[in-house]
Amino acid sequence: MSTFTHVKSDGSPAMVDVGGKTVTQRSAVAESRVRLPAAVAVALREAGYATAKGPVFHTAVVAGTMAAKRTHELIPFCHPLGLERCRIEIEPEGDDIVIRCEVSVHHRTGVEMEALTGACDAALTIYDMCKALSHEIVIADTRLLAKWGGKRDFGSAGAP
Repeated sequence: MSTFTHVKSDGSPAMVDVGGKTVTQRSAVAESRVRLPAAVAVALREAGYATAKGPVFHTAVVAGTMAAKRTHELIPFCHPLGLERCRIEIEPEGDDIVIRCEVSVHHRTGVEMEALTGACDAALTIYDMCKALSHEIVIADTRLLAKWGGKRDFGSAGAP
């Protein structure tokens, strides 16, 4: 028998039944980095983090939030969740741009995938808005920083 939650004993995929779980507040924080070539980072800073397509960070926040809310449409076995909170923070760090996405909901299942999806889509949006400057931009280090409120907490509650 498989220890993976989305795989039945015969090896076929299945959505997890969360009907018997307790409704609790579930939260998660994820991070992704956009690594810019030095010349692009300088150009972006000098332009006030805007390109011909518009304000880069503001657009990425909107895109990441939209993606987090629609995670169940993108990841086959994610449950549809009415997110109660989605906060995306974007900060330059040297030549990198660091994106953190925190989401929360009262539900029977966690929101790790929503946090990861929000961070990833914000990173993809930054890439899209800056690709005219370079195709050497790298999206890297996407990871879950913390989750809490479910069966197993991870990281530190209240992160970032």
